[in-house]
Amino acid sequence: MRRKLKVCLIGATGVGKTSLVGRLVHSVFSDRYRTTIGVKIETMTLTRGDDEVQLVIWDLSGEDEFQSVQPAYLAGAAGYVVVIDGTRRETADTAAALLDRMRPIVGHVPYIVAVNKSDLVASWDLDHAAIERFEAGAAKVVNTSARSGAFVAEAFEALVDAILSEATP
Repeated sequence: MRRKLKVCLIGATGVGKTSLVGRLVHSVFSDRYRTTIGVKIETMTLTRGDDEVQLVIWDLSGEDEFQSVQPAYLAGAAGYVVVIDGTRRETADTAAALLDRMRPIVGHVPYIVAVNKSDLVASWDLDHAAIERFEAGAAKVVNTSARSGAFVAEAFEALVDAILSEATP
């Protein structure tokens, strides 16, 4: 069966949302940082079992602009990826606040938490308690690295699996 799913990436500015999408869709990483203004949309196809899934990935701007644009950009999302920067503890607090603000808008849809920059784990500013608060609600918490590509595809595959399992009667 062929399906089309809208997936949104949310998180604080500079956590690596655009880099994760670049790694997933184009297998590239750039050290040049460019802030996303509004939204950037990419597509890619994944095969999950008998399903061919076209992901329409909405890479949303960071939290500063997010509050004013969230209803329009989040409408129709089948799931989302909450991105946290492992080297910046405050991005976990921002992610928690974003989740609280968006639940009334998106309702109950699956999401995963990507704790990005696992290639810099020696510099992480997060402890297990900071991550643990996401484990109860998220379909999965995945440590990713947009730079190395570690677990990027697996994170999106886990989200698609969660979406498909909820859609199956």
